[in-house]
Amino acid sequence: MPPIALITGITGQDGSYLAELLISKGYQVHGIIRRASTFNTARIDHIYTDPHDPHAKL
Repeated sequence: MPPIALITGITGQDGSYLAELLISKGYQVHGIIRRASTFNTARIDHIYTDPHDPHAKL
């Protein structure tokens, strides 16, 4: 089982870089974002998986 990391503020600059680094090191990464009127995942779109997708590999 891979190590697991939880990143608060994953869509921010530091959080998105940390997510990429940890994924490259084999971590399973989960993130928390601040509730906002718009859901902006631009910094993590290439690694984002929608947890509501029934086919998501979580």
